[in-house]
Amino acid sequence: MDDLQRRLLQRNRVRLVTELQVSELWDPLLQKGLFSQDMIEDIRRAGTRRDQARQLVIDLQTRGSLAFPLFIECLEETGQTSIAAFLREGYRKQKLDPIHINPVELPILELKRETVPAKELPYHRTPGQVRENQHVKEAKASGDVFEGNPRTNSDKAYLIEADPCGFCLIINNVNFLEHTDLSPRVGSNIDCEKLQVRFASFHFEVLVRENLMGKEICKELQSLAAMDHSQLDCCVIIILSHGCEARHIQLPGGVYGTDGVVVPVERVVTYFDGQHCPTLRGKPKLFFIQACGGAVRDKGFNVDLESPDSRDEGESVQCDATPFNIPAGGHDQPDAIASLPTPSDVLVSYSTYPGFVSWRDHKVGTWYIETLDRILADNAATDDLQNILVMVSNEVATKGICKQMPGYFNFLRKRFFFKTT
Repeated sequence: MDDLQRRLLQRNRVRLVTELQVSELWDPLLQKGLFSQDMIEDIRRAGTRRDQARQLVIDLQTRGSLAFPLFIECLEETGQTSIAAFLREGYRKQKLDPIHINPVELPILELKRETVPAKELPYHRTPGQVRENQHVKEAKASGDVFEGNPRTNSDKAYLIEADPCGFCLIINNVNFLEHTDLSPRVGSNIDCEKLQVRFASFHFEVLVRENLMGKEICKELQSLAAMDHSQLDCCVIIILSHGCEARHIQLPGGVYGTDGVVVPVERVVTYFDGQHCPTLRGKPKLFFIQACGGAVRDKGFNVDLESPDSRDEGESVQCDATPFNIPAGGHDQPDAIASLPTPSDVLVSYSTYPGFVSWRDHKVGTWYIETLDRILADNAATDDLQNILVMVSNEVATKGICKQMPGYFNFLRKRFFFKTT
């Protein structure tokens, strides 16, 4: 659905909510593949007819490019011709209405060169002299501009040369045990298949694990961390599951095992620190977390990460690291008591700000993974990972009405480029 169609539905939502006879639309919407049975059931559970109509209009804007004309066909088939004609005519007028631009006359400035000495001209160049743009100078000084190929500059970027360059573990949780009240994550298999192909093309050895309970997630992560990565250049961990909100904002919250046990993202990252995985010390560790908390419209919710059912049975979340020792009389004093070593060479990319919506489509997967995969395909050969993630955030944030905002926690020391050739 294009922007003109979305704006037309948004401007006329009051009329649509008032007049739509939604009960007559379910069968044609289903027959034309505009909505699945699960999606229709979600809309029907919205409440009154007006509530259902309002939710239908919202969900309609998240469908594909044919959603608008197919919806008009459904209206005509169910006898709601006045609304169908109104929408069709409104869209036609929007496309035909020209954009009125008032010309602005700019004054013509004449520079009398004979009255201005050459040395006083702002951009005067002596013969053979090239004036370098001040912005380029500043960018070079800050390291934002590379001399030569940025991928081979070991001072500015991680060297990713091994083949395979590293392991990529994908944990794909789709079906959850009944007692958890967590709905199946329909569409997650599409995400998993896309990522499996994409990271294999980046010369990773891809490992896929499906429907893991909390303890099994921890065991898989520990097993991967225990492998010998000494001949590899990096490591990627991808988790597709329901998730929960964190009580603190240093890292995203946690991901659910299929048994409802929460594995905090902080623990996921800790398995690969220099103490627990020494063969990855100094090498980039990338984490991509698609964590959600609902069905088609995934919403995060609060969970106490320190409650007993948030941990593996008989375990507690502890840090094995030794606190920093600050020499007496030292000049560099921390603002708070240091109890954890600062993580390095880690990037955690998250589908949305903890506690907010993360959208998933049954047919194309989640917005975050679908967009990440496509932008990686288009830009990985030229752009570093941080730039790519900014592109992903920008594009996902413009989708639909209920805004989703991906983000990342960056503890990398250098730029990261995927191996694409």
